[in-house]
Amino acid sequence: MTTEPSTLPHSRDDSVGGSRTDAGAARRIDGRRLLWAAGVTCAVLAVVSIVPGFNVHQTPHPSASQATAKLSLPASTAQPKQRETSKGPRWQTVVVQAGQTMGGIFSSLNLPSTVLHRLLQHPEAKDSLTRIRVGSRFDFDIAEDGAFRALRFERGDAERVVLRIEDDQIVEHKQQRALEHRVMMASGVIENSLYNAGEAAGMSVGAILEMAKVFGYDIDFAQDLRVGDRFDVVYEEVWRDGARLRDGDVLAATFINQGKRFEVYRYVFADGRTEYYDQDGRPTKKSFLRMPIEFARISSRFSSARKHPVLGKVRAHRGVDYAANTGTPIHAAGEGKIQYAGWKNGYGRTIIIQHAGNVTTLYGHMSRLGGYKTGARVRQGDVIGYVGQSGLASGPHLHYEFRVAGVHRDPLKVTLPKPQPLPRNELARFQSQRAPLQAQLSRLAAAEPTTPTRG
Repeated sequence: MTTEPSTLPHSRDDSVGGSRTDAGAARRIDGRRLLWAAGVTCAVLAVVSIVPGFNVHQTPHPSASQATAKLSLPASTAQPKQRETSKGPRWQTVVVQAGQTMGGIFSSLNLPSTVLHRLLQHPEAKDSLTRIRVGSRFDFDIAEDGAFRALRFERGDAERVVLRIEDDQIVEHKQQRALEHRVMMASGVIENSLYNAGEAAGMSVGAILEMAKVFGYDIDFAQDLRVGDRFDVVYEEVWRDGARLRDGDVLAATFINQGKRFEVYRYVFADGRTEYYDQDGRPTKKSFLRMPIEFARISSRFSSARKHPVLGKVRAHRGVDYAANTGTPIHAAGEGKIQYAGWKNGYGRTIIIQHAGNVTTLYGHMSRLGGYKTGARVRQGDVIGYVGQSGLASGPHLHYEFRVAGVHRDPLKVTLPKPQPLPRNELARFQSQRAPLQAQLSRLAAAEPTTPTRG
């Protein structure tokens, strides 16, 4: 029997060949996918390694073992690094308070006393650092590590001093500061006191006191003032760096007291000295002050018979008592020499000054004496002590006596010699300085009393 070849399709062969073709295509596609995935993976790893936020520290698996070994390093030759400090100034300002000393200030800033001792060895710094006053300012340049670098302070109005320690030496640097003198004008009418009138006119306490001082030889402000008295004044204020520093001089002023007119003008001599004169060139400064204390009230006058407030006996009162607060400054009535300074029986703490012309003045019941001792010379206006109630006194006041050749005179009535006017060669120069000031006073007199204005 003969068998014929089959005419059916070669389904088995065809199916096998087709499967091989499809598998090759699939393998090519999977290869491309693997290459793409590998590229993406590399890109992600690159980003992770570059961007800090994604760079996560991998902690070793607990089962992994680690070994550490100590390595010997070469000895370092670098010096220990010092604490860095700021190179620029680091100023700290200290304003002197009552009772403070420079030693105490240094201690409060944790600065060694040896630094202060070295600064005091500098001749031009000793006075400024030992005679400090309440309100004075001192600037300290202190590094971050607490080391002293410099001290800065004012010497006068127009000079700033900086002291540094450089190479075991004290180095001083001076800085000149520009001052501005502003001219002010004010006027006022007395209603109850000079102080209140000046304050209402906008004047500072210092300017009021200065005005009272220039008129103090002619007007007793404790007993001569009357309601309706008037003043007009041209004065200075001293400014520095755009800030008011202090009161300046009175340049010119008029005062109408009980209908009598007084005029004063500041005159600057060629050598820079200043004095006050009236409109005729006669000095307003007399040999003695009528009143050796400012803004005080007369509590007891000169009398041949007065009942003593402490002893209760009637006896002569050979002076004038000025009631004032304890601590009020007392001024020397005239130039002279301290004849006595100390405790004197019922007078308590007392100063006696010997003046020319066999004149002596006595100041009693002081709370404390000034810086003058027996034998020292004083000028008119110097502060010689302070009001108190030492000795036989019922309250704080100044007891003031005026004696001529040992004989007591009433200080309020004694005739004082008139000073000589300016010589002719100075008088013309004085009148040229006075003219513009007189014009300013005339402007004030023609206007209503007002607050200070710039001239």
